[in-house]
Amino acid sequence: MSKIAAFGEVMMRLEAPGFQTLAQSSNLAYSFSGSGVNVVSALSRFGHETYLASTLPDTPLGDAALAYLRKLGIQTPFVNRGGKYVGMYFLEHGFGLRPSKVTYTDRLGSSFNTVPHAPEDWERIASAVDAVHFCGITLAMNDLARTQIKQLAREVKQHGGTVIFDCNYRPSLWGEGGYALATPHYREMLELADIVFMNEKDAMLTLGMTSAGADRTEQLQELIPQVAKEYSIGTIAGTHRQVNGDNTHSLVGYLYTDEAFFYSLPVTFSVYDRVGAGDAYASGIIHTRLRGDEPQYAVDYATAAAVLAHTVHGDTPMATEADVVRAMSRTAGDVER
Repeated sequence: MSKIAAFGEVMMRLEAPGFQTLAQSSNLAYSFSGSGVNVVSALSRFGHETYLASTLPDTPLGDAALAYLRKLGIQTPFVNRGGKYVGMYFLEHGFGLRPSKVTYTDRLGSSFNTVPHAPEDWERIASAVDAVHFCGITLAMNDLARTQIKQLAREVKQHGGTVIFDCNYRPSLWGEGGYALATPHYREMLELADIVFMNEKDAMLTLGMTSAGADRTEQLQELIPQVAKEYSIGTIAGTHRQVNGDNTHSLVGYLYTDEAFFYSLPVTFSVYDRVGAGDAYASGIIHTRLRGDEPQYAVDYATAAAVLAHTVHGDTPMATEADVVRAMSRTAGDVER
């Protein structure tokens, strides 16, 4: 198994109970997450040695976040301490026509976005691991975050490691004119990346590409090969989701490698908690590709991991390798005795 790190912010999730809105509820439950946290936590359950590179405040709240990371199986020698704040978001679960809603606090004041790592940290991290996961959410933060993500990605590349980049564009974080602002930063990361998570919308809106495709699948099949060729990316993967009228979701995973597309079978399922499912899919692709599995197995595995993530509470995927393999058989769950 591999040694894998993620570079990203640790977020505090403050959640209204059940399907209540913030206006209704007087109680909030908290936990810690973040795209990188979710990905490497899932990979630790698949047997990899995982790390997080981040910054947390040197306060009791920072201590609580650090303890939470360790409980998830994530090693923390690359977590920087300093500053005063943890980034936070409020979550309201949607139901029916009402979508789930995420409301961020002032993330730009968090320790991750205000306290720099020491310059020698990048070589220390890159020399210790086989791969590092990066997320487009970090690019949306500020100049410090953008500078550090690129510094570490370049160091990983120089050490012969695998650079993993999830586009994960969030309009609410980039603001007005965000796509134009994001384009040069996304291009820099794509030039360094070996495994990328993106869809046709990322290609069109963030990279400014055009397509004659009549639907999402045709657009995907036209644009993703162009991205892979232009940036010399070995693997590009992602999912297409459909929300059904009965509150179920349908998901299809895709993977492009060696000039060929591979798709999972469509899966329709009930949703308990949607947040973090994309990170579960990413963990499945990373796990299988680094292990050298066949592309069809990789996309089937990752799709099953994503579906399982919808069945547990919280952002962080909890499935083991055995859980995912069992889910790939599409058998209904019964009580295991």
